[in-house]
Amino acid sequence: MKQLALDIGLATGPTLEGYFAGPNEAAVSHLQLWLGSGDTVAVHSPVPTYLWGDSGCGKTHLLEAVRGTLTAQGGRVGWLHAGLHDPPPFNEIWDAVVMDDVERYNAVQQHAAFNWFVNAQSLQRGVIAAGSLPPAHLGLREDLRTRLGWGHVFALQVLGEDERRAVLRQAADDRGLMLTDEVLNYMLHRFSRDLASLMELLRELDGYALRTQRAITIPLIRAMLENE
Repeated sequence: MKQLALDIGLATGPTLEGYFAGPNEAAVSHLQLWLGSGDTVAVHSPVPTYLWGDSGCGKTHLLEAVRGTLTAQGGRVGWLHAGLHDPPPFNEIWDAVVMDDVERYNAVQQHAAFNWFVNAQSLQRGVIAAGSLPPAHLGLREDLRTRLGWGHVFALQVLGEDERRAVLRQAADDRGLMLTDEVLNYMLHRFSRDLASLMELLRELDGYALRTQRAITIPLIRAMLENE
């Protein structure tokens, strides 16, 4: 599959509202309470939250949604992920720190994560982290591993096909797109089961259909992949 060029004009950042909770309702409700939702006052508890699960369960979506919401509220967030090879020191202006893919951290990143964690806790700032394994199975330095596991821990489940179908259908309806059962079957069976990848594909299809003034069909999907 060729790399798809995202139509920036159609893209929106991840949100909690845009995450289909399904079996992960407890984790989403916890984050909504922590951030404040509707008339609910934000809690922003310093007790850490750790999300874990297989690829495709939406861990990064939720972390990015937390960061985006905090930023929209006027907060500042430290973000540490496995691709950040030279992490900065903890910054006291941060209202929270977010850590993704913790199971992939090298020694330098683990040192930074521990430092961020300790400083955030001492200043009563939030820590939201995610990884593919439960805390007890993380191959990290012990002082970091135990800290990741002492707060709220949620195991996220990957959505089943029926749930992914429902999400795609709703997302298409929200965009005013008509997706036939044939197209949905093609998307679900020929591409990644990762919902984020499927949603990106839908955004690309929306943009390509607009540019070519064609309905979304299987031949259109094939043409987009060949021409982009």
